[in-house]
Amino acid sequence: QVRLVESGGGLVQAGGSLRLSCTASENTFRRSGLGWFRQGPGKEREFVATIGWNSIKTYYADSVKGRFTISRDNAKNTVYLQMASLKLEDTAMYYCAANVPPSGWLADPSTDPSWYDYWGQGTQVTVSS
Repeated sequence: QVRLVESGGGLVQAGGSLRLSCTASENTFRRSGLGWFRQGPGKEREFVATIGWNSIKTYYADSVKGRFTISRDNAKNTVYLQMASLKLEDTAMYYCAANVPPSGWLADPSTDPSWYDYWGQGTQVTVSS
């Protein structure tokens, strides 16, 4: 069982920046595809960003492209979401997710939430005007 713990959320003014972190409990993280998703008030969960096992492939939602950057440090079992130029509509609970492939396999990124095996509890990001 992989445990994911997010941190770094908080209250920030529009135009500001935050960096979210998500740390995994196991080294299988290093073979995993990882993603960030968010759910705003009254909204459905939506894809934000994803990264493959070796950081070569990354994908972003159009709404965050050019403002958010996903990265990972496999030595620390941690994935990051650097958020800049934050907007009011970025207010949401942010969740990280991991797809752990079978032994010997290496995971690509995915925008599909059903592809992920494990989810964190979330960290709240609130953007104020």
